[in-house]
Amino acid sequence: MKTSGTLTGKGKVAAAMFLALSIFVVSCSKEDTYSPASEPQDETEGLVDIATILENSDQYSDLFNEQNDMLKRGGQSAFKRPPTFYNLTMALVKTDLLKVVAKNQLTVLAPTDQAFEALFQQLGVKGIKDISAEALRPILLYHVIQGKVWSSQLKNGFTRTLYSSAVEVKLGNGVMFNDATVLFANIRALNGVIHVIDKVLLPPGQSLVEIAAGNPAFSILVTAVKAAGLDGVLATGGPYTVFAPTNDAFVALLAELKLNSVEELIAAIGGVEGLKKVLLYHVVSDRVYSSDLPASPLQVTTVQGEKFTVDASMLKITDANGRVSGLVPSLLNIQANNGVIHVINRVILPKL
Repeated sequence: MKTSGTLTGKGKVAAAMFLALSIFVVSCSKEDTYSPASEPQDETEGLVDIATILENSDQYSDLFNEQNDMLKRGGQSAFKRPPTFYNLTMALVKTDLLKVVAKNQLTVLAPTDQAFEALFQQLGVKGIKDISAEALRPILLYHVIQGKVWSSQLKNGFTRTLYSSAVEVKLGNGVMFNDATVLFANIRALNGVIHVIDKVLLPPGQSLVEIAAGNPAFSILVTAVKAAGLDGVLATGGPYTVFAPTNDAFVALLAELKLNSVEELIAAIGGVEGLKKVLLYHVVSDRVYSSDLPASPLQVTTVQGEKFTVDASMLKITDANGRVSGLVPSLLNIQANNGVIHVINRVILPKL
C-alpha cells in the first residue's frame, strides 16, 4: 500500500528524534527520581537467576528481607514469609519464556500468587491452565524491562517493556507500576532484578483506531481517517504517536476557514490527498510519551515529512503556519497496542 510506504519512509528521521528524547530523559533533573537511603550492591557472587528465585522464593527469604520496603522509606512488611510465584512460574513455562528470564539481563515485575488469583476471578477462569499461551505471552512480556533497573533509577514517567508498550512509574508513598503497588523492591538475581507487585498488569488491547472509534469526541477524526484511507495503517501499523484533535477542534477549524462541513474542508485542502497530508501531520513514528519530551521547545518531524514544534512545559504545539494548539493535560499518554495518543484542542496544519 502506498500509504504504508509513506509512513515507514520517515522512520529514520523519527528514530533520530526519539533517540534525542531518550538522551534527554537520562540526563534530566533528578527531582522526579526516588532515591532510597541505601541501594543493593550490584554483586553476583552467590546469586541465582531470576527464574530460580521465582520457582523457589521460600528458599531465598534473605533476599526478600534484605530489600523489603526499600521503596516505602522503611517500615515493616505485611508478609511474614516471602511471597510465592507458582502461577507466574507456570505461565512462564507455558509460554516458553522461563529460559528467557533465566538467561537474559532483565528487570521483572513479578505479580504474587494472590495477584494472579485476583486476575483469575476477574477473567472468570480457574487458573493458568484456562488461559492460552497466546493470551499469556503479551501479558508476561509487559512485566519485563530490558536490563537491570534498580529503585534509585526509577522516575515518574513511562518505562518501556519487552512487549513494547510502556508501564507508567508513579512515585509517592511507595512506588506503583500502572495501578500495581511494589511490595518488595530490588530482589537481586544473577541476571537481573525483581520488583514484586500486588497486581497483574494488562497491556493495552486496542489499536489507535479502535480507541478513537470508541470515543464519541473523536467521531469527526475517525470519519476523516477512513475517508483518507488511513484506518487500516493506523489500526495495524506502527507503533505511532498520534496527536488527536477532538470534534470541537475540527468545528473550530471549519469556522477559522469559513467552511460549513468536513466535505468542504476536504475540497479546500486539495481533496483526499490533501486530507491525508493533514492527518499524517498529526502522526509521529514510534511511541513518544509526555515524559520523553524536554521542557524546552522541540521540533518534531512527522510521518508526513514536515515539522511542528512541541513545548511540553507550556503544553502547546506550534504548527508550520505559526498556529498554536494546546495539549489536553488530562488526556495525554493514552496507550494503544500500536502506539500512543495525546489529545489536542486544535487541528494543526502543514504548509498546504
